[in-house]
Amino acid sequence: MPELPEVETTIRDLRKKVLKRTFVDVWTDFPKMIKKPSTFEEFKRKIKNKKIQRIWRAGKNIIFDLSENLSLLIHQKLTGHLLYGKWQKEDEVWQAIEKGPLKDDPMNRFLHLIFWLDNDWQLALSDLRKFAKVELAGSEEIKTELETLGPDPLEISFREFKEILTRKKGKIKQVLMTQEIISGVGNIYSDEALFAARAHPFKDVSKLKEEDLKGLYQAIRKILKKAIEVQGESISDYRTPTGEKGGFDRMRKVYRREGEKCSCCGTKIKRIKLGGRSAHFCPKCQKL
Repeated sequence: MPELPEVETTIRDLRKKVLKRTFVDVWTDFPKMIKKPSTFEEFKRKIKNKKIQRIWRAGKNIIFDLSENLSLLIHQKLTGHLLYGKWQKEDEVWQAIEKGPLKDDPMNRFLHLIFWLDNDWQLALSDLRKFAKVELAGSEEIKTELETLGPDPLEISFREFKEILTRKKGKIKQVLMTQEIISGVGNIYSDEALFAARAHPFKDVSKLKEEDLKGLYQAIRKILKKAIEVQGESISDYRTPTGEKGGFDRMRKVYRREGEKCSCCGTKIKRIKLGGRSAHFCPKCQKL
């Protein structure tokens, strides 16, 4: 699932490409991903001729503020990613016109939502599993919906981070991934940050000392910033809007490295189930 660095990479790129552009048409073969309004026909009618005035991120959500006080929210969920290019239908299949990753990378071929823009380019959503969520509603309604999210880890001080975590109970990995507590961190970057901070994913938050919390706060910020710098992690489906892979893969220390040797001590990386998700860690470097 795209996490904070992947979503931040996407909005930064789209600001350069589609800001101030106007939606002129839209197509989908999967209307169920449109959660608001209730029908695709109404969605199409409302979004046509709306100008993109701002693009921003809230946690893992991408928001396009449009003219006439409307906002378009896209949550890419598990396998979704937004692409910018030009496509045409060939034998009932959308094909990228120009050579390159949009055409050659199979992860960019699952187009289920396409917007036409006033510069003759298109904004498309590729989503293998079709779990993405799309909403078009009043800007205030969208903002109200996002109020349930916790603060962004790149926008809070250590004091705020400490106050948030010391009020919580539970295993630290689960707490970090709960979007209502801290927004934007998921499976990849919780694993990597916990390893960097030498914190066991099963450790209860209440047992973390101040120096542990400070180390974790610094690790989260450092890793997220580095991941943004290299345009995210593409070990699975995520691609940048130009269809390319992010560069964080070569920096992974523990995520999806079960059975490999720890880069610090040589102990084999373990994977354990935690609330339906997996936690990857070094049993020697990250003691419970």
